[in-house]
Amino acid sequence: MKSEKFKWQSVVAKYAFPDVWRSVWQVLNSLVPFIVLWYLAYRSLEVGYWLTLLLVVAMSGFMTRLFIIFHDCCHGSFFKTPRANDLMGLVLGVFVFTPYFEWKHDHAIHHATAGDLDRRGIGDVYTMTVEEYMASPWYKKFGYRFLRNPLFLFTISAFIVFVVLHRFWRLEAGRREKNSVVWTNIALVAAAGWIMLMIGWQSFLLIQVPLMLIVSSAGVWLFYVQHNFEPTYWERHANWEFFNAGMDGSSFYKLPKLLQWVTGNIGFHHIHHLSPKIPNYKLEECHNENPPFQIEPLTFRESLKSLYFRLWDEKEKMLVGWEVLKKYRMQNMNTNQ
Repeated sequence: MKSEKFKWQSVVAKYAFPDVWRSVWQVLNSLVPFIVLWYLAYRSLEVGYWLTLLLVVAMSGFMTRLFIIFHDCCHGSFFKTPRANDLMGLVLGVFVFTPYFEWKHDHAIHHATAGDLDRRGIGDVYTMTVEEYMASPWYKKFGYRFLRNPLFLFTISAFIVFVVLHRFWRLEAGRREKNSVVWTNIALVAAAGWIMLMIGWQSFLLIQVPLMLIVSSAGVWLFYVQHNFEPTYWERHANWEFFNAGMDGSSFYKLPKLLQWVTGNIGFHHIHHLSPKIPNYKLEECHNENPPFQIEPLTFRESLKSLYFRLWDEKEKMLVGWEVLKKYRMQNMNTNQ
């Protein structure tokens, strides 16, 4: 799709402003149920852990919505002023175990580089090309295979990202980003310490650990499937185009209405990448009112194919699995003979 055929900037501009009352209501209908469910989960430990886990599953939906609000604040799209967005983002960063300014900085890089083969590695699920993988030493191949295994990527790895890696800043982080990590960690220690003092560390972990496992897994899956699908868009920097990266390299992940509500319309990811200033509650409206944005949806069933994608094939311009390596090895052998 070519940007010159569609004046998309003027279209998305109609939706790129928040309605404060809708933003406030979204905070209330996400944060209040989350806190109430956390308390009920604690009280349910007296009844049976099966009930606790059911409540944790429900709680994970509201925590996911809190992350979407946090995400909108990072883009400055949730409230009208930068200060209001920053204050809300800093508070919610504690609830979602993510330092606000650090993540805001990295996520902005992701939006500026998504689909650019020459600028991978920050704010994305790292993907190697077939050629890069084949030229790598054995230990790098082993590490990459291990990290890209779905059984690790969407479970332990996702948990480690939110619980462990978010407690540190990148070496090139600025002062504001470092301070964001430090103060978020202090707030988390204080909040967790107070809760454990009130209910005991065992009760806290019995609730918080499964909660973080579910939410982190769901979060990484959403982030992954929004860019790892077929057909998608990857280009070298010289040929990279912002509009095409948004429309062709970001999915329209069509989910059932309940999951769409839980995930804050983030499935309309193609529109979000074109204009991150659109608050999450206006993405569907923008989609429905503008036929050029009504691209082929990625269904949940179709999205499961993404579990088999491992590498980017530059020659074929498509995501591929490990099976492609046999073909390229055979080609190399024939070339060398």
